[in-house]
Amino acid sequence: MNKDVTTENTKGTKNKAYPKYKPSGVKWLGNVPEHWGVKRLKYQVTINDETLPETTDPDFELLYVDISSVNPSLGIVQKESLLFENAPSRARRIVRNGDTIVSTVRTYLRAISPVIDPESNLIVSTGFAVIRPRKINQDYLSAAIQAPYFIEEVVSRSVGVSYPAINASEIGLISIPLPPFPEQQAIAAFLDRDTGRIDSLIAKKQLLLELLAEQRAALIFRAVTKGLDATVKLKPSGVEWLGDVPEHWGVKKIVFLLERLQDGTHFSPESDFSGEYLYITAKNIKEWGLDLSEITYVSQESHREIYKRCPVKKGDVLYIKDGATAGIATVNKLDEEFSMLSSVAMLRARNQLMDSRFLTYHLNMKAFKNFALNSLVGGAMTRFTIEIISRFRIITPPLPEQQAIAAFLDRETAKIDTLSAKVVTVIERLKEYRTALISSAVTGKINVREAV
Repeated sequence: MNKDVTTENTKGTKNKAYPKYKPSGVKWLGNVPEHWGVKRLKYQVTINDETLPETTDPDFELLYVDISSVNPSLGIVQKESLLFENAPSRARRIVRNGDTIVSTVRTYLRAISPVIDPESNLIVSTGFAVIRPRKINQDYLSAAIQAPYFIEEVVSRSVGVSYPAINASEIGLISIPLPPFPEQQAIAAFLDRDTGRIDSLIAKKQLLLELLAEQRAALIFRAVTKGLDATVKLKPSGVEWLGDVPEHWGVKKIVFLLERLQDGTHFSPESDFSGEYLYITAKNIKEWGLDLSEITYVSQESHREIYKRCPVKKGDVLYIKDGATAGIATVNKLDEEFSMLSSVAMLRARNQLMDSRFLTYHLNMKAFKNFALNSLVGGAMTRFTIEIISRFRIITPPLPEQQAIAAFLDRETAKIDTLSAKVVTVIERLKEYRTALISSAVTGKINVREAV
């Protein structure tokens, strides 16, 4: 018996529990409504029914969906147009309307999505299991497969550490709750309505986040390039992306504004959790500061050799020069010494010429970053060289103005960041509620028939 389970829907009314429950016989599923069944997935569906043959016309144009093209919340978010002859060998699974695709590789990514009105040439990776309903409502099936209990079971049955994977046949062995067909339809209708409302709320909050980010970027651009005095006369800067600047400001190569410009070590020391000194790499550099949630250490001997080359001090600007996150800068606020990899450069401002916080805002400014990224060199691993960085042209207000602009931006961006953090919290709670609602409905913890 379970008469006390209720949950509130998006209109604020309560969804009641079923009058009677029974053991499901599946430990991780618990009790289910007394009139429900529990069966292995394979008895209700078919898996991987259709495959694109190797004899396909080389000029056949397909729309390809890979694991990275699926978002756990949004579903299929990207489709790549390819000719068959140029498509990867894994581009072979044919999908139909009503199917649900489940990633069988890198299962921790939770790449699961319903297939809704697909294009006739939509093809997904063989890294997906294509689940096709046979004796089950397609929308209920999709909801049941996206429920946390099912996803966690897929993850727990996966084999491998760095690249966990599961056989499609193993997915078929997972048990799912099975209400009568009319009730499946009712649950699907309820979830379509209520998750649609939640998704709409999330979309509005995401839009607010984007607007706040735009407001923040515009605030920084206005302050860094025009200053805080709206009445000051302007002059052409001579820099295409920059436009006009206050008449008494200059624009100089960054090398003339720095006391030192140096990158970290070019050898890879042994790093682990038992060393004595922090080992900072590009992954630790964020605009808001150093992220030490994932950190390793180096020995005192290695640190001395690295630090001799790049003696980072508190107040220096750390700038990512290699890889996908190149162009992000932050001010070092740590009192302690640490070692640094060559993917990060140290920029030490001349005390009488450049304020470190102003320089950081300048480097992170969207317009400057877009311009600077055109200077990246290299192939698979793009990077700034020290020479390229030394040629960056930087706006140079008088030092007191730099300090005033930095103080203003510290204060005003903090307000926007606080508001953005609150919006992110709301979005995460909405996503958690969405997940809980799906789980409660497809496992029978709530009775949604009256709501429908």
